[in-house]
Amino acid sequence: MRRNGYIVLLVAAAAWITVAVVLGTGHPGAQTPVPPSGPSPECLPSSFDHSAALEGSSVDVSPAPGTASANPATQISFRGTPASDIQDVVVQGSRSGRHSGQLDGYYQGDGASFVPAQRFIAGERVDVRMLLGPAGHERRSSFSFGVATPYPTDGIPGFPNPAAPPSAYQSFVSAPALHPPILDVTAADRDPAAGDLMMTVGPGPGQYGPVIYRPDGRLVWFEELPSAINALNLSVQSYEGQLDLTWWQGHVLGSGFGKGEDIVMDSNYQTVAIVHAGNGAEADLHDFQIAPNNVAYITAYDLVRCDLSSVGGVRNGALVDTAVQEIDMKTGLVRWEWHSLDHVAAGESHAPVPTTAIPWDSFHLNSIEHEPNGNLLISARSTWAAYLLQSGSGRILWQLGGANSSFAMGAGAEAAWQHDPRMQPDGTITLFDDGSTPRVHYQSRGVRLAIDPARHIATLLRAYPHPGNPLVSDSQGNLQTLPDRGSVIGWGSVPSVTELGPSGQLLLDAHLPPGYSSYRAFRFPWNGHPLAPPQTSARLLAAHDATAVFASWNGATDVRAWRVLAGAAPDALTSRATVPDSGFESSVTLPDPYRYVAVQALGASGELLGSSAVVGVEGA
Repeated sequence: MRRNGYIVLLVAAAAWITVAVVLGTGHPGAQTPVPPSGPSPECLPSSFDHSAALEGSSVDVSPAPGTASANPATQISFRGTPASDIQDVVVQGSRSGRHSGQLDGYYQGDGASFVPAQRFIAGERVDVRMLLGPAGHERRSSFSFGVATPYPTDGIPGFPNPAAPPSAYQSFVSAPALHPPILDVTAADRDPAAGDLMMTVGPGPGQYGPVIYRPDGRLVWFEELPSAINALNLSVQSYEGQLDLTWWQGHVLGSGFGKGEDIVMDSNYQTVAIVHAGNGAEADLHDFQIAPNNVAYITAYDLVRCDLSSVGGVRNGALVDTAVQEIDMKTGLVRWEWHSLDHVAAGESHAPVPTTAIPWDSFHLNSIEHEPNGNLLISARSTWAAYLLQSGSGRILWQLGGANSSFAMGAGAEAAWQHDPRMQPDGTITLFDDGSTPRVHYQSRGVRLAIDPARHIATLLRAYPHPGNPLVSDSQGNLQTLPDRGSVIGWGSVPSVTELGPSGQLLLDAHLPPGYSSYRAFRFPWNGHPLAPPQTSARLLAAHDATAVFASWNGATDVRAWRVLAGAAPDALTSRATVPDSGFESSVTLPDPYRYVAVQALGASGELLGSSAVVGVEGA
């Protein structure tokens, strides 16, 4: 059996190599649908000085004026003035004619979206006219944009989900449906105040879902998702004054992006918000950031037909146009949208141009960070660069790395295929440098960079390679900076998480089984109080002279002991034992046979936290 399990793990690991490479390169190969016949329209712009700021006003609009990247299902967003100051909106498509629709205001009170009653036509030009300003001070304004030609994604399959061997996952008598992977802690935790480990499972083998572990490897919570539904990017964020769990869930496609939705769940494990993409897109897996006042920033991937002959590709080509969407979490409206196609030349990509009609992922947006001043820091894996976008206009203020870096990159400062740039309070920037695929660096690492805008120099302050054997991550990964300036590194396609202290000392090292993955990994203090009751199961031992009882409470963090009730009838149970909480599942053997049992979860002072249902004893 051990040999068979090892073989299954090797098969799972081999399958994950394919997953990691595709997620990293965006080249799905034979997994794409048959493209439409005939040449694709031109889509590569000749200039990139686009701005969402509407000339002569304080309003930002999207689709941005002069661009040609809009989805046929786009809204027309006006951000920066009360909805009452937007009047007489006239929308005219060059092929589709005049569009009726409704103007829906934002919850934040600073704008509105015109939602057309019908879609636009691919390839057409759309003219927008409106009056802006308070009554008596209106001003006529206008702009236009073009509509891209979508590339079909329905035929792109997901990734394989092979079975995992029992040696790789946990099983519980009281929670038989849950099989999260075992977390092997190889360097014991030396920083308990940093909190629990937030990870996700999938794509890869076994069950998928968000998962929380204690730093000793004990399971705290696992949300098993339906078959083929992935969860990525479990984190803790502030929403409406509370700290909540957030993650993305949906289908991960073979082109290296996701189609799904973003979830916000409170400490009772109740979903309090679901964020969807707009403008004809579905929320992508790569990032979900909640900003103040019920605003969210998400990634969205648009596949468009594109003549790539000017960059050495095929005429009937396709391009992955990645977008940042600013979403009103209350109304679901798109407040603002930014497209990589409008701002960065595809020729800056390190991803090779396909020689067949498969979508070229020339940018691969994989992180967003909203800065206090409204600017956005984003990352593009395929160009090896991070970009600071100006609030409102979306113009690139500076580029860090890549072909047209605004900074001279000092020794060791240049990253390749990177993820997760984050600007720290002191102005330094941290990121996860994959360095692979294809392999550029000897090993993956976290880095901290100092940038000097005046001298246009970026300097490596510290590198954080894995303190043990060198790890090379083909995709994914992150670097989280803790309050004490320590670092938590999620190694992405290498299913590991490491914490390093401010001076680089190893504080924690843990690993999922081979073949598994966790897109990012974080540490946060977490207190969970599930509304669902504890679970229990019991069975008579072989001699029928004792009763084994098992108890668990998925997500509960305050349980310190279990009181076991047992008896001959459901309404005749009495306390038979109290045992310390000893893991995700605790157990006790009662010295006598019983027909029915229940358990009660107790807190640190012996207070009752929750009670299970009464269950029959197996074999009684």
